[in-house]
Amino acid sequence: MPKIIPLFAALLLTLASIASAETLKFAPLPMEKPETVAGQWKPLLEYLQTALGIELDIDYSDSNEQVLDKFEAGKLDLAYLGPLPYLRLKDRFPAARPLVIFHESDGQPSYTCALVVAAESDLRLEQLTGRKIALTQPLSTCGFFSISGLLQQAGIRLEETRYRYLGPHDAVALAVAAGEFDAGGLKSAIARKYASLGLRIIAETAPMPGLALVANGTRVSPERIEAIRRALLAADEPTRKTWGDNIRHGLSAATDEDYAEARKLPYRAPIPDQGNF
Repeated sequence: MPKIIPLFAALLLTLASIASAETLKFAPLPMEKPETVAGQWKPLLEYLQTALGIELDIDYSDSNEQVLDKFEAGKLDLAYLGPLPYLRLKDRFPAARPLVIFHESDGQPSYTCALVVAAESDLRLEQLTGRKIALTQPLSTCGFFSISGLLQQAGIRLEETRYRYLGPHDAVALAVAAGEFDAGGLKSAIARKYASLGLRIIAETAPMPGLALVANGTRVSPERIEAIRRALLAADEPTRKTWGDNIRHGLSAATDEDYAEARKLPYRAPIPDQGNF
């Protein structure tokens, strides 16, 4: 009996520890199908859970706007955001704190957006007036915001095309490859991922800050924010190789100052909620 009491006490302590573990809600961007997104993030979240003794729950939203609304309403602790969603959120919610920027496959802490056509198409940028263009979603960096800028280089307003929002980047890639749209806008890395299906890049934006992990400063303490940042930066290459394709290529510490150049772009300009056909 004397041996049972210490064992029982140890069990109670273990259960109490589990019950008191901090739980953080994390929102990825809906860039691909939900199951693909969850698979990308699961190993990284498990790494943080083990390293920090916390619980991390994925909160999936159907749109970037939903992610920002939940963040602003205090329903999220962490979110994975591109430059446009981050800048829009920071204007609305100054307590948003960037922790790290994820590098691209070339090791750079920046990425580009691309305008693609089917591989067999001979369309050029200046020939897209009146054509059907697939976009991701209104608050996607590679959506209306970037594709409008690319078309302006050829003297075309996006409103002079027929554009429609399809949601995830992979939906845009598949729709263009299937011939349902003449062109589409998406992240360049995802365009290259689907190149074998028959996609060709005809224009790319200038580099922008890479996608970042952003913390809610009203819900996550400065100490916890720094602990998460340190744990991610300390992850070695074998560990990172288990993470998803979009987040395994290295990281850099991030601050709001990293977005100084992006703020020079017209990120506050109105963006239509709906396509025009």
